[in-house]
Amino acid sequence: MFRRVFQFRNSFGNVISVCKSCPSHQYSKCLSKYSTASTERKRFYQDVSISQGDDGLYEINLDRRKLKTPGGKLFTVPNEALAIAVATEWDAQRGTLKFYTMHLTTLCNTALDNPTQRNKEQMINSALKFLETDTICYRVEDPPGLVDLQKNEWDPVLHWIENRYNVTIGSSSSILGPDIPQATKETFRQHLNSYSLWSLTGLEFVISQLKSILLSLGMVDRYLTVEQAVLLSRLEEEYQISHWGNVEWAHDYDVCELRARTAAGALFIQLSSENLTVKHKIMQD
Repeated sequence: MFRRVFQFRNSFGNVISVCKSCPSHQYSKCLSKYSTASTERKRFYQDVSISQGDDGLYEINLDRRKLKTPGGKLFTVPNEALAIAVATEWDAQRGTLKFYTMHLTTLCNTALDNPTQRNKEQMINSALKFLETDTICYRVEDPPGLVDLQKNEWDPVLHWIENRYNVTIGSSSSILGPDIPQATKETFRQHLNSYSLWSLTGLEFVISQLKSILLSLGMVDRYLTVEQAVLLSRLEEEYQISHWGNVEWAHDYDVCELRARTAAGALFIQLSSENLTVKHKIMQD
């Protein structure tokens, strides 16, 4: 059967095929379940492509075999742009698959399998719990240098969020944190309710990385860049490092890892929130 295939080069210079009308195949054996923990596996495929199913969803194919989730479901994503991003993630792997670096694939698996079996309301409640313990709401009383740093760096974000959503949040140096008004919680609840389940999955991931729903929303709303959000989430740690030093390489590694996870989460939110279609063309070297 004729397969309509478009090709593009990813950032590694490799060609990824995009099949628009790939025939449906049945296989007696699914791909082995894989883990996103700190495990590795020898690459078992040569080519990566995407195809669109009859339901309009996009699938990832490894040597024309359809990718499955760890739970055994067909790996499908809502739009072509996200499919290409995931396919690029698989194609970027070399001789050994490093699953723990494949953050977009992990987020898609989580959205599809829903391992914790939570509904949208439960996911929103989980996200809102971070509001009561948000990183930028907790302030120290000393040393003076860190007090000033938190005020100068965190207050502008806090004020922007309050104005953006027309809410009152505040900050506190008490171990109990600020007293968040119920009206503020309801405003954020309504806002989060506008997210899809997929987008909420990405938002929860970002919040867990930054330990802050406020920094996460600031980044999603593009008030903050990924680099700024990560730096602000590590403000106290960076202050301590500037005064006492750090373990060689460990600091840079931690920051790079946090940036990678946060950037992947932000990209996942964007790609899963929009109905994106990619214009195809053969890209020349």
